[in-house]
Amino acid sequence: MGKAERGSAGSAVSWSFQLYSARNFQPWEKVLDLLGGLGYREVEGYGGVYDEPSAFRSAMDRVGLAMPSGHFGIEALEGDFDGVRAIADTLGIKLLICPYLEADQRPRDAAGWRHFGERLAKVGETAKRHGYDFAWHNHEFEFEPLPDGSVPMDHILAAAPDIGWEMDVAWVVRGGTDPLPWFDRYGARIVAIHVKDMARPGEGLDEDGWADVGHGTIGWPALFAAVRSGTGACHFVMEQDNPNDIARFARRSIEAAQAWQEA
Repeated sequence: MGKAERGSAGSAVSWSFQLYSARNFQPWEKVLDLLGGLGYREVEGYGGVYDEPSAFRSAMDRVGLAMPSGHFGIEALEGDFDGVRAIADTLGIKLLICPYLEADQRPRDAAGWRHFGERLAKVGETAKRHGYDFAWHNHEFEFEPLPDGSVPMDHILAAAPDIGWEMDVAWVVRGGTDPLPWFDRYGARIVAIHVKDMARPGEGLDEDGWADVGHGTIGWPALFAAVRSGTGACHFVMEQDNPNDIARFARRSIEAAQAWQEA
């Protein structure tokens, strides 16, 4: 993946929405109508919307939504790249993102994480050869110290120097890490941001401790400015892993985000 340029603070943001957030609020046509009406211009795909890509593309087109990025599991990326390509091309996905590694598949030491990074590097080479960008999406476990004191995220990025990173800022924070130093170290490789928020103590108990963006504990106005000036992020993706009201979450989050952009 080519190095993105920093300093994009002056350009407009097309807010995106990770559709995983809406998995419990079907049908998808209703969800897409909601998002388009609120001012979202992009969505980010995941496995739950890939069953009938042509029909889903038609539903997006109807409300003026694009899907420039999408999540695909490591098994599909390594074992069925032609299938991934068919889905991506139908939906318009240009940035392929590997989003997760199950707990029983996670390495226990630095060498294991470097090996996993090498696997991602090979996927990235395949993606590039076919005209796609490729990135890894973090959770909290990439920031948990290994026996030697290092953290998996460094090993992944070192072993796969040409792939991008979709930083999920709230998972970084939940992992006990300040995201700002990571902007300094890897900002040009951060091609997308998951914009999400953590609930205050005692709140969000039925939402896994998450909050509507701009209504939690993460200082997003200042952080957003730092993302814009210190990273190469081109996609800003709203997400809440378990919202209890999708319309409220989608509306309040984009309202807050638009206010930061205008400030």
